[in-house]
Amino acid sequence: MFRRVWEKWKNEAIASCRKQQSSHSDQQASNKTPLSESLQENLDIIKQRLGNPQDLIIRPFLIDNSGRACAVACIDGLVDSELVHDKVVKHIQLLMSPAGKAIPAPDEDIMAFMLNEVLSIIEVKTGTTMEEVLDAMLVGDTAFFVDGSHTTILIDSRGWETRGIEEPVSEGLVRGPRDGFNENIRDNTVRIRRRVRDPKLRFDATTVGRRSKTDLIVAYIEDIAHPNIVNEIKRRISTIDIDQVEESGYIEQWIEDNFLSPFPQVQNTERPDKVASALFQGRVAIILDGTPMVLLAPVTLGIMLHSPEDFYERWMVGSLARVLRYLASYLAVFSPALYIALVTFHPGLIPSDLAFSIAATRDGVPFPAAVESLIMVTTMELLQEAGLRLPKPIGQTVGIVGGLVIGEAAVSAGIVSPVMVIVVAITAIASFAIPSYNLAIAFRMIRFGAMLAAAMFGLYGVVLAFILIVIHLTNLTSIGVPYLAPLAPQLVSDWKDYILRAPITFFKKRPDMLQTKDKTRMKAGRSQ
Repeated sequence: MFRRVWEKWKNEAIASCRKQQSSHSDQQASNKTPLSESLQENLDIIKQRLGNPQDLIIRPFLIDNSGRACAVACIDGLVDSELVHDKVVKHIQLLMSPAGKAIPAPDEDIMAFMLNEVLSIIEVKTGTTMEEVLDAMLVGDTAFFVDGSHTTILIDSRGWETRGIEEPVSEGLVRGPRDGFNENIRDNTVRIRRRVRDPKLRFDATTVGRRSKTDLIVAYIEDIAHPNIVNEIKRRISTIDIDQVEESGYIEQWIEDNFLSPFPQVQNTERPDKVASALFQGRVAIILDGTPMVLLAPVTLGIMLHSPEDFYERWMVGSLARVLRYLASYLAVFSPALYIALVTFHPGLIPSDLAFSIAATRDGVPFPAAVESLIMVTTMELLQEAGLRLPKPIGQTVGIVGGLVIGEAAVSAGIVSPVMVIVVAITAIASFAIPSYNLAIAFRMIRFGAMLAAAMFGLYGVVLAFILIVIHLTNLTSIGVPYLAPLAPQLVSDWKDYILRAPITFFKKRPDMLQTKDKTRMKAGRSQ
């Protein structure tokens, strides 16, 4: 019932958002200001609209062989000043000098003459409204005006400083490429094109954010990705109607299927090789300007536990790594809960020698196992969060030294038992073994619910918590794709890349769960 209410509310919210967006677009279209034929009037409007800022550059000059006034306008710091000087101002002055090209007759289009005969820059376009000019200038374009023309030429002159290509910090590999995305959307598309040299690769561009107008690209391979998945992602993105989109996390939260789920329904990555692999599988990438995090959808639980290194190593190594990650996922969620259940409710299930040892170490501990676990798990979470917020060298020191000191002090003071410290250490190590950071956060949140269930019902509570998690994962989808696929629903052909990784020659077909248009991945098997 709650799900039906949620779906009804969601559909109504989307319809309302679309209606507001449509009315807002109509209002914007009716409020557009056409350019004037007066050069000075256009420049005055630009100064007024931008508040005459200090970084606004306006360079007026004359076309020598006609005496006609013209000007370029741009924002300092967003443009390549050398390009504007050499390829625009200086180029026009040289070519239009008395010894150069003749100005066209008054009845000819001077802007067409400039585009076809004078300007040698590749990316140019024309604009007829002041809104077009301002939007272009604010992303690094240069506007070229000529007195007497109600059209302007917008020249791509973007040249701001960007961060260099570095290895992703959060997704380190022993074997694999060392380059990662940065905050420049064009650099990121280049990283993808270097790996996907397919003419069917599509970069569908749009902007998000009513005021920020941030560039966004939806990338996919046209003859592989299912059209319904591509269209659904575009539809959800088109419903975004907020002032500002700073990071791809805004997009992720807006387009996910169920905002009440702790599990991430969109994958994020800084690795171009991971994005290229996802595109060849039939998935869709969402690239946002200003962030190195690229979103991938749809996603499943199995994909979130995979690493690119699984395919860079031999299949036995990759399979072992995946089995360890699934084991780590279970330990990260249920280790403290199992400790609480066994110590508090079911000590008879523990081997006698181990039970006597645990009882001896708990002698004098003033708290029950549930409170003891809660204290240590919460302390571990605080240390992990503090280590992330502090500078990198200090954060590592605080995490290691703080854990050792606090654990030893807590045991010496008799607040917790040594076995509890071991359980928490195993839990922390298992959490760090999960390749996806946002999935690890989901497991950290679920861990507290499992501990509460174990404190109330013992092993029955642990089993009940596991069943509820599985039920939730079974009902969860990512852009319509079941989150537990290919396990539920059962797609046996996809099991070769689920928990165990089959040899590379077995991957002749793309995943059935993505319903790709081109299902053939490998034309022939390995030659013997």
